[in-house]
Amino acid sequence: MKKLIEYIKSSKSDFLLFIIALILANLVFSKSFFRIDLTSSKSYSLSKSSKEVVKTLEQPLSIKVFFTKNLPAPYNNIEQYIKDLLVEYKGAANSNFSWEAFDMGKEENEKIARSYGISQVQIQELKNNEVGFKQVWMAMAVSYADQTEIIDGLNSADGLEYTLTTKITKMISTTSALAGLKGKAKLTLYISSKLGEFNISGFNNISKAVEAAYKNVNKKNLDKIDFEQLDPKPEEIPELAAKYGIQSLNWNSKQGEGTGTIGLVLEYGDSFRTLPLRMARSFFGNMITGLENLEDELTENLNSLVSKPNQIGYLTGHRENEYKDSQSQTNSAVFNSIISDRYEFKDLNLKEEDIPSGIKSIVINGAKDKLEEKELYKLDQFVMKGGSLIIFDDQFEEIMPQGQMAYYQMPQYNPIDNGLDKLLSKYGIVPGKDYVMDEECYVNQDQRSGSTPIYFAPLLQKQNMDRKNPVTKNLGNVILLQTSSIDISKAKENPDAKVTVLAKSSKNSWLMKDNVSAIPQMIRKPSDKSVMASSNLAVLVEGKFESAFDKNPESQASGDVKYSDHYAKSVQSGKIFVTGSSKITTNQVMDDSGKQPVSMFVRNTIDYMNGETDLCDMRTKGLSINTLKAKGSVSANIAKYFNEFGLIVLVALAGLFALIKINAKKKEIHDRYNPDDSREIK
Repeated sequence: MKKLIEYIKSSKSDFLLFIIALILANLVFSKSFFRIDLTSSKSYSLSKSSKEVVKTLEQPLSIKVFFTKNLPAPYNNIEQYIKDLLVEYKGAANSNFSWEAFDMGKEENEKIARSYGISQVQIQELKNNEVGFKQVWMAMAVSYADQTEIIDGLNSADGLEYTLTTKITKMISTTSALAGLKGKAKLTLYISSKLGEFNISGFNNISKAVEAAYKNVNKKNLDKIDFEQLDPKPEEIPELAAKYGIQSLNWNSKQGEGTGTIGLVLEYGDSFRTLPLRMARSFFGNMITGLENLEDELTENLNSLVSKPNQIGYLTGHRENEYKDSQSQTNSAVFNSIISDRYEFKDLNLKEEDIPSGIKSIVINGAKDKLEEKELYKLDQFVMKGGSLIIFDDQFEEIMPQGQMAYYQMPQYNPIDNGLDKLLSKYGIVPGKDYVMDEECYVNQDQRSGSTPIYFAPLLQKQNMDRKNPVTKNLGNVILLQTSSIDISKAKENPDAKVTVLAKSSKNSWLMKDNVSAIPQMIRKPSDKSVMASSNLAVLVEGKFESAFDKNPESQASGDVKYSDHYAKSVQSGKIFVTGSSKITTNQVMDDSGKQPVSMFVRNTIDYMNGETDLCDMRTKGLSINTLKAKGSVSANIAKYFNEFGLIVLVALAGLFALIKINAKKKEIHDRYNPDDSREIK
């Protein structure tokens, strides 16, 4: 023992101790997981949204991975990425999360995979200089409560976190709209008892109807709603009306003057929804509306308030882009398809109906006919109540020639007046009656005509996109087709609003205002370089606004009780997104997979406008564009050969320099301490 201790103390044991320490360190770290993500877009870190989803699991969620081992490139790294990702999920989740990887070389595991409805997929394999095909397993099964979802065909790691998180979220929402809810939602009925003296039809049924709807909805949602009925004092009503947008009523009758209110508000945290319970004027006198479908309205608003939004209003009736027709290239069926994993469009004909209270955002996609005053008013009041408007606004309608001589005629580009200018200008957003042309544009390659620049299709690189907003910060190579400029100088004057330019053209762009055309051969660059300037192509304005209307254009004042349901100012912060073209939502531009930059730009916009900011980052992980800017072929070739050979030469030179420095240091030590030794320094 004494000799062993002396041996350990001696320098001879250093190597042995190092080996032992290395083995022990490997044993420790094999049970640990640690990784530092240095990428600018945090491509290898779990997003906040993903962490929140698995952190609040109320029932067991299990993920089973069925993946063939030792796959050829480029599939060989996917399995490891999946395992690393699931370890990240496990680290962020509560005890209800679990995952397991199956060895697909065992027959019993193949039977388990098939029991979930999973089949093998075929991949290409290069072996012995020959291309062959191989049947492999590349899938996951996600189980939550009594539901199971399959994610198969995992031949790429791109967007896997987004796919997995949205799948889990959808399963949770289906199981319970209130899964993971902390605390309770609160339903408050504000009703002035004094109104009972005015013989308002349906007034005496309000309390009973609201309480019945509350009990039914609460029972279905784990008793997560508290209910209260209040009779507010007259001096409290203006503040309540301003805060929640509930209806205030005034009277001057035999009973004297007074102020009252009717309103139903559902709150959770800092957010709220005002249900459509109010007094309205009918042919037979004043009556209460909103009691008929109160339970459905409460359920819809509860889902909208505490869970992820799933319905988006889609304006119809003005020759907007049709999203149900998948045949035409000018329609938006692909747009509808690529958001369907998270949302669904709900047609809104505002000429005949009001905006449902559960709708958080409305898409206006290429409206060509003029909106009526009452439709504009409904949209305006929707924004005042905190809604989001997503506007793809065309300024010109392309009319293709018809008949036998159509081949010899040019398309016409007629200006569009859809009436949206009245709203947008009030909010400080002014689309230009022009097309933006840009030298930095998409270039069409053709064997006969060669390279043809499409000036009306600006190709936006990262320097043309806002690098802070989640919609655009990881995007580049976005093509905006036949788009108009947008002036936001007045919007910036609003102290209660934040203005963001999401996309703009390059400095080498100009505006086509006269003889507008989208025929490449007819477009010439201006000789006067002074007209060249960058233009805003997509903007976002968030905050509070003043109404574009002084009053409700259809308001009626009759009878003893007069009411006002007009919001002169915002009661909640709203969002308005505007881009000068609807072309980017058409089948002609968007891809079915939703993975091209234009599609991701549109998808990110939809998510952001519905409060799903984290999904934007999650979807675009690894897509941060760092493209090389080369002015010509010479500079491009220099950059190419530098990357191929220059870096190798630099590394070799660095090594040679280090070797020279080491030898110089050795010589210095030799000359100082042993100058008489004539042996060669090595």
